Amino acid sequence: MSGYVAIFSARFRTLLQYRAAAIAGLTTQVFWGFIRVMIFTAFYASSSETQPLSVSQVITYTWLSQAMFRMLPWGVDPELRSMIGSGSVAYEMLRPLNVYTLWLTRGLANHAAPTLLRAVPMLPAALLLFGMQPPASAAAFAAWLASLCAALLLSATISTLMAILMLWTISGEGIGRLMMIAMGVLSGMFIPLPLFPDWAQGVLAVLPFRGLVDIPHRLYMGDLPPSALPGLLLFQGGWILAYMAAGRWLLAMGSKRLVVQGG
Repeated sequence: MSGYVAIFSARFRTLLQYRAAAIAGLTTQVFWGFIRVMIFTAFYASSSETQPLSVSQVITYTWLSQAMFRMLPWGVDPELRSMIGSGSVAYEMLRPLNVYTLWLTRGLANHAAPTLLRAVPMLPAALLLFGMQPPASAAAFAAWLASLCAALLLSATISTLMAILMLWTISGEGIGRLMMIAMGVLSGMFIPLPLFPDWAQGVLAVLPFRGLVDIPHRLYMGDLPPSALPGLLLFQGGWILAYMAAGRWLLAMGSKRLVVQGG
């Protein structure tokens, strides 16, 4: 276990060095946050229908989404993609560590560090200046943190599975683009899931993607009560275990078929 902790720590500290990239990303997220807030505000102003979320809740949901943007598995780790493409992934398989757990550890650091760099300055600014509401209660804030940790692990298991699939697809571009669309639409990142039509709610409720964005955000706002946290964590944990099982099985299959040419 100490080896994985050391790898996570080293990777996390390395990613914290990219402050210029974090500032550029923060600026981009704030810009798009304003655009999304204006779109939703205009939508609410032009509609007389009763909506499942108030405009202040949607604004809060939007800024939370912008702050947690980098936590989502938007693509395959570039270093893993390079190693699989070049064949140097063979060295990974010679390490005295479990390859799946090693890649999952890297994935956790890859999502946690950039998110921290963006969220720490963005959330206070959104609370003070951009119309974001504070947590519904202390219990809602605690539930949000717990669910957010589960969302981080879920995100890492998804990105690890995407990397493992590259043992067959090589490029990884197709997987990344498909997952980018799925993540943005089905997680609530682009549009809050409660705003989707009723016929879609049943499908959205069982897909794993709501565990990345929708569940934590609605716990923060109190739209989902803190008392629902155990069941929601069970939902997130179930999908985490499913992705872990699929990832370990596919990695075992891919390792048996792996051929590295050259010398």
